[in-house]
Parts: sequence; C-alpha cells; structure tokens
Amino acid sequence: MESVISRLLQSGEPSIRYKTRIQVLGEAPDSPSVRQLQEEIRVSPRVKKLLSERGPDGRIPFHPYAKFYGAHWVLRALAELGYPPGDETLIPLRDQTLEWIASQEYETRLIRRRKTGPARIHASVDGNAIFAILTLKLGNPRLDILIGHLLDYQWPDGGWNCDIKAKGATSSFDESLVPFRALALHARLTGNRDSRKAAEKAAEVFLSRRLCWRRSDGSVIKRGYTELHFPSYWHYDVLSSLKVMAEAGFIGDARCKDALDLLESKRLPDGGFPAEKAYYRATTKMVPSGRSLVNWGGTSSRRLNEWVTVEALTVLKASRRQVASPSGR
Repeated sequence: MESVISRLLQSGEPSIRYKTRIQVLGEAPDSPSVRQLQEEIRVSPRVKKLLSERGPDGRIPFHPYAKFYGAHWVLRALAELGYPPGDETLIPLRDQTLEWIASQEYETRLIRRRKTGPARIHASVDGNAIFAILTLKLGNPRLDILIGHLLDYQWPDGGWNCDIKAKGATSSFDESLVPFRALALHARLTGNRDSRKAAEKAAEVFLSRRLCWRRSDGSVIKRGYTELHFPSYWHYDVLSSLKVMAEAGFIGDARCKDALDLLESKRLPDGGFPAEKAYYRATTKMVPSGRSLVNWGGTSSRRLNEWVTVEALTVLKASRRQVASPSGR
C-alpha cells in the first residue's frame, strides 16, 4: 500500500500537492517547480469554479460576506489553496471586501460598543480579510484599518467576542482564532511589534485551556471543537487551532500536547485523517447559508479526506511528531 504522503503527491488537486511539498516535505516555496505548481493551481477547476460568478467588473455580484461564495470567502479560500500571490485580477474582490468593512453597515452591525466593558466585534471578519490580503499579496492602505480594529477591540484576556449578550470578560474561541492567526502573520511579515504582542496575548486564550478543555474542571469545552473539518471558515476546532499554533510559533508549547494526542488518535489505518463534519453545502443553488460552489471531499469517519489529511500532517511535522503512519503505509 502506498504511503499517505505518496498518495497526496499524486492527488489530482494541485493545491494538495502544493501543500504536501511545502508544508509537509519542506520544499522551498520559491523554487521553479513549486512556482509552476502554483500556476497550475491558478487555472485548476476548483479555482475556476470559485471565481466563476465574477462579473465583467471583476466583482462577485453578491454581498461580500455571503456564506461561502461572497468576495470575502473566495479570497480566503484562494489564500488557503496556495493561489499565486500578486494577481491583480483579484483586486476588485479585495476592494469589494475592504469597502464593505469600511462601510457604515459594517460599523453599525458588526462593531457593537457597550457603555461598560469591552466592545463586541466580529473579529473573524477582519482576521480572514487580513490573512487573505497578506497571503495573496494584495496590499492596500485600508489594511491598516483592519489591523487597527483588532488591536483596538482586543479584550483584556487576549481574545475577542461578538456576542452582545455575553456576560463577563471571557473571549469566544470561534471569534478569536482567526484574528490571532492574522495578527501573527502580520507580525511575521512586517515585524510589527504591536501585532506580535497582541498575537502572544491571544495565544494564551487557547493555550491556557489546552486548546479544547475548560480550566475549571478539565471537561471538553464543546464537542464540535474535537471534530475535524475543512474548511473551518470562522469556526474553531482542534485541527484549525493546532495549525494556527504552528504558524504562529507556539506548537512547541507543552500545553498543545493533549490536542496533538487527540489529533493523532483520529488517524485512520491508511495513515490519513477524516473530515468528520462539514460547515458547507456543495451546491450551485442559492441556499440560505453555507453555499459552496466546490466540494471539499465530503465527510466520513472512515475515509481519508485529502484536505484534512494534509493539514494534519502539516501540524504533526511542525510539532516534530510522526508524520507517516506507524506501519509506514
């Protein structure tokens, strides 16, 4: 039986091959063969489908945050796929996203200030936009507005929360992971000390709870956090958390051990990992929410999902755990 890595390297998805070579095998991202692979990603059926609803002006004629086919989500998906950076044809989607975030609608609906206590903000919106724009190298002066949102509205415990009814001063896991990822990336690319300090503070929200468990009694915070998904979009789970910890340089923290053990416990006999649940609905029909123009491999507790598998192997590689299955198959 071929090894799981060999299987990924033979995938029909160029993004899977790209992620395996860069994230698991550690190839140089600027090598000619890798750049050629990114060009293959650019013209792949998956990317063409994601961009298929653009109009003549280069924009997608829906609300930028329409889940999961609006401009905001398409840019985020392209950034995850390894789409080649610096493509000016994506600028209309960038501007569409940034114009919305700078709008009165966003200010009114998604930033909720309180007379007392920290403001409620949908920080994952800003975080995903920052991550996509930085990764795709679509820089814009308005990016500073998004960074400012996250720095200004960070809660005392290090995270963020969008629930206007929430009591106390405890951040939301679902709302805090994406901005943590974005600020860590911004700090890494620019050397910005404020972003780095904020990312370090945000990391403690998760590390202090071993990524999935309550501090009070050690119980699992939420069952869904222990299940594997791809894409995670704005949701939180153990795999997305471990991936961000690896990207931000915290995967070596001893408090990641239990989450890594949990991830390893989900390895299938063939060495791969399953997608246990999904947040999307693969359909071209207009549905209320969760519409995805592409399928991300479906779900099954017994079948390898290439997207989840390459992410899991990336995390295990970063944590210096065994990447190949114990049998070597």
